[in-house]
Amino acid sequence: MTHAPPQVSIGAIACARPDHDIHHAFINWAVDQVSDPRERRLFERMAARSGIDHRWSVLPPTVRGGSPVDVGGFYALPSPPPASVRMHAYAAHAPELALAAIEKLDIDVRSATHIVVASCTGFIAPGIDQILARKLGLAASVERLLIGFMGCYAGVTALRTARHIVRSEPRAKVLVVCVELSTLHLEQTGAIEPLLAMLQFSDGAAAAWVSADDGPIMLGDGLSLALPQSEDLIRWDITEAGFVMRLSGEVPHRIEAALSEDAARNALFGSAMPANLAVHAGGRSILDAVERALELDPAALESSRAILCESGNMSSATVLFVIERMLRNGATGPGLALAFGPGLAAEAIGLDFGA
Repeated sequence: MTHAPPQVSIGAIACARPDHDIHHAFINWAVDQVSDPRERRLFERMAARSGIDHRWSVLPPTVRGGSPVDVGGFYALPSPPPASVRMHAYAAHAPELALAAIEKLDIDVRSATHIVVASCTGFIAPGIDQILARKLGLAASVERLLIGFMGCYAGVTALRTARHIVRSEPRAKVLVVCVELSTLHLEQTGAIEPLLAMLQFSDGAAAAWVSADDGPIMLGDGLSLALPQSEDLIRWDITEAGFVMRLSGEVPHRIEAALSEDAARNALFGSAMPANLAVHAGGRSILDAVERALELDPAALESSRAILCESGNMSSATVLFVIERMLRNGATGPGLALAFGPGLAAEAIGLDFGA
């Protein structure tokens, strides 16, 4: 007899961010890097219109309370810190920030059979998955999966992977963790495009507990959608000085064009637009593009815009921050989590709040 796969739910979801707000210090530093007065004014206008009020960093203040770019700070060196120094910082801070999110789940995670970790802002071996399993006291037999370097849409990929695990092993209890330390990758440059890209990014971690037990959010089918001829629009390159983000100003236009096509809309939403859209807060222009393409009421992306304002773009963790906010604010009914990232590609997974 063939048994139908079980329904899979998020039983709990929680988020954590550092307590060092570096947003306005970065803006002041970035303005000083731009030598051309016209471009400097453009950067200031874009910063004011970014929809971001705060961004957070694991990098500590200086002894005088200054930011990482001030004298005595992480970046206040004759030359930018090499990748090795940045990876040492990742190894020190990423597990602690991830643990801060996991501790808020209010679940005994020691019963986890699987742990799925997504992160694109650092590398270490043994990996974050193994470090977390040890610190949490998980069984030596826990199955571990590290989703690395997928970028902003990896949070959706991690949830979808957890769902696949539970559907194939109904007794599985999956701990999903997304942890990103984007502020480790500040680039010393006077070029306005990379400065505007760096203006978006922040540090954060999110955790979710996924199983076949009843939970407040049911996980549905997933979807991947790669846009043709877009491989250079979002890049994340490793250099001797760290990870360098390349984010083309064409990204919002390409997203809007793709979501305006009937084929893409039908693939994502079927015959009806869900009531709850958890869209990755990749930036104000991206949220504006989604809103225009889908002809949404401005209130439809309130949670995404609120997360962007409060915390900036935390790469893979961001969409879980949005889902957690929607749940906390009493969302009910069908939904969809949607995120964009390198490629350019979109990843989505169905949600049902109040399931």
